[in-house]
Amino acid sequence: MQKLIGIVGWIGTALVFGAVAVRLLGWSGTVTMTPQIDQYAVWAAWAGLGGVVLYTLGQWRDIVVYFRGRNARYGAMASVSVLVVLGILIAVNYLSNRRNTRWDLTANQQFTLSEQTIKLLQGLEAPVRFMVFEREGEFDRFRTRLDEYKYQSDRVNVEYIDPDRRPVQAREQNVETYGTVVIEYQGRTERVTSDTEQDLTNGLIKVITGAQKKVYFVQGHGEKSTTDSERTGYSTITAALGRDNYAVEPLVLAQQQDVPADASVVVLAGPTGDLLQGESDMLRRYLGKGGHLLVLLDPPDANAAPTPNLEALLREWGIEAGNNIVVDASGMGRLLGTDDFTIPVVAQYSAHPITERFNLLTAYPLARSVVPATGGLNGRTAQTIIETSPRSWAETNVQQLRSGGQPAMNADAGDTAGPVSIGAAVAAPAPDAPTPLAAAAGAAPGETPPAPESRVAVIGDSDFAANLGLGVPGNRDLFMNAVNWLAQQEGLIAIRPRAADDRRITLTAQRTTALFWMSVVLVPALVFGTGIYTWSRRR
Repeated sequence: MQKLIGIVGWIGTALVFGAVAVRLLGWSGTVTMTPQIDQYAVWAAWAGLGGVVLYTLGQWRDIVVYFRGRNARYGAMASVSVLVVLGILIAVNYLSNRRNTRWDLTANQQFTLSEQTIKLLQGLEAPVRFMVFEREGEFDRFRTRLDEYKYQSDRVNVEYIDPDRRPVQAREQNVETYGTVVIEYQGRTERVTSDTEQDLTNGLIKVITGAQKKVYFVQGHGEKSTTDSERTGYSTITAALGRDNYAVEPLVLAQQQDVPADASVVVLAGPTGDLLQGESDMLRRYLGKGGHLLVLLDPPDANAAPTPNLEALLREWGIEAGNNIVVDASGMGRLLGTDDFTIPVVAQYSAHPITERFNLLTAYPLARSVVPATGGLNGRTAQTIIETSPRSWAETNVQQLRSGGQPAMNADAGDTAGPVSIGAAVAAPAPDAPTPLAAAAGAAPGETPPAPESRVAVIGDSDFAANLGLGVPGNRDLFMNAVNWLAQQEGLIAIRPRAADDRRITLTAQRTTALFWMSVVLVPALVFGTGIYTWSRRR
């Protein structure tokens, strides 16, 4: 009987190992796993397990005798210890996968996804597919970044394709170069040839938003140029708008009958002259139909003409531009390497969609006050979005400042104590706009769809968004957030990915010589001299 039980035990063991081997061969691709083979493997595993259990029950007397011995107790304790350690390792591995925590110690958090990327990924309404076409040995260059994308959303699918091994699929996706990432979302496709977060996220924005929205920059009154790459130009911010899927075009109102119907946002960036009456009327009609206007208005200049038409238009929307220059005596400019008191630095912002969760410094070279009208006008109530520090004020003696005089707060002369509002925004229904057909079709029976909304934002400086001002950490993001709010693209309002800083050290000839003597001569001589001194003392 014992021999028969022993044979059953060996057969059971063989069946279990055979079933496991078949499964491993199937997973490796050596054996094609059909449903029939899989079922046989399951039956063999259960039969083998039954044989092993039967053999164990047949040896119950020997097992009891063994566990009565001292060696058995020690062995049991060792086995329990091993099981506890294995359990701890399994628990740690499980928690590390479920609760992944990383610390990014780089200065600009270049290995951490930006707020904008996380917001986009967590707001996906449908699956998005990233297809990476690269040589197999280069996949890891993309994998590190895209694994972070997958971690933020289970709607992200990533596929790595070697175009040399799968040329047909590469031709189907019109891939011409290695390192191309094809992004697909709801039938739309975008191609990126970079592994940086900034480029991948910009491609994602384009497939999510679909058709480009147009931003028109008004020209003809001394405004900033979108193609100017000099310090005061807007070429850099124009490129940033393109990355957020906006098409930028100039607009000369005097040559138009009306503001173009496809204008998502109209921008007046630093006009030095006033609007013509017909031009301001065009903007009134545009806003009345649900338009969106961004005005960046610099402080008054003795050589510049007054702007009564433009200021009257803003006043109709409950926003008043002051005839002053904001002075900041808080010393916060030293954080940005400047002691110029005419560059107010802002670190705290009023609650508004434009500045939601915004925690970056912004600076405004030569700004004027922009204040919401008390109680609002025409049913439109503006709201402050940017406010300077309490140690600032609005200086009305503009000529003294421009001539290099030392400013001093003088309330009797009309100066306004800080904090000073230098940015305001207003939104109001646009009753003159036709009701969108899509909105009407989606409305419930008997329900009137909401009227389109007009939006206006005014900031008392235009240089903060010029090429010279975009070195300040938050200037670009604040401008882009204002445009996205005006264009009703609230999903894009966030802090954007940062480019890696240039950490190279440029040494002069004198410093290079000093570094040579320090590292090659002085330090080795000091070590050698210390050794000689120690040796001589021991002798």
